[in-house]
Amino acid sequence: MKQVYIIHEHHPRLLLFFAGWGADETPFKDYRPAESDFMLCYDYRTLDFDATGLNEYREINVIGWSMGVWAATRVVPQLALPIAASIAINGTPYPSDEHLGIPPAIFRGTLDGLTGASLHKFLRRMCADGAAFRAFLEVTPRRPLEELREELERIGENYELQITNYKSADRDDNSTAFHWQQAVVGSADRIIPPANQLQAWQKLDTPVRQTEDAHYQEEIFRYYLQDLWTNS
Repeated sequence: MKQVYIIHEHHPRLLLFFAGWGADETPFKDYRPAESDFMLCYDYRTLDFDATGLNEYREINVIGWSMGVWAATRVVPQLALPIAASIAINGTPYPSDEHLGIPPAIFRGTLDGLTGASLHKFLRRMCADGAAFRAFLEVTPRRPLEELREELERIGENYELQITNYKSADRDDNSTAFHWQQAVVGSADRIIPPANQLQAWQKLDTPVRQTEDAHYQEEIFRYYLQDLWTNS
């Protein structure tokens, strides 16, 4: 995966944000969590993570959004990091699941039918309304379509392998030992069904904060990537 420092001023704490499928730093580069470095992770064609220098932080707060929730769930338990808070936003550890994530037929349909036009429609569905979509178009990630197709394909393959490995180990739960402290579920999410998100977090015994937000909601990010840390 790609890891980009938005803020790297050697603060004692780090905000570690795992963004969603197709993301880059463009929509998130203007957030400024107080007295905190800020690293953004994206591009899950591989889950290789470079933890160099992270042992210098006294406190690391993890935020995952959309597919970034799954990626963080897979990556963070492998790292010996001083995690203080962990919050999942409009995502689950189950990227393609009939009851706990995106239904597999929709996941596969998105991948098989991915074009410039279908991506435009997908981004529109992420947003609450036309005004929010127009604002998002000003900060849309700048990545090639073929790269996005490969990323989504790798996510699906990685998850299928994950399921296979857990079945062979005779385990029921194909998530990991990482426990999210809180999940945020937007009732207007048209990408990952809110009911599936709620079922996933109930299964994992994770407290949920329900909002009326869409899958991508600028106000959510301004709070969880910036304002929440101002007085903490």
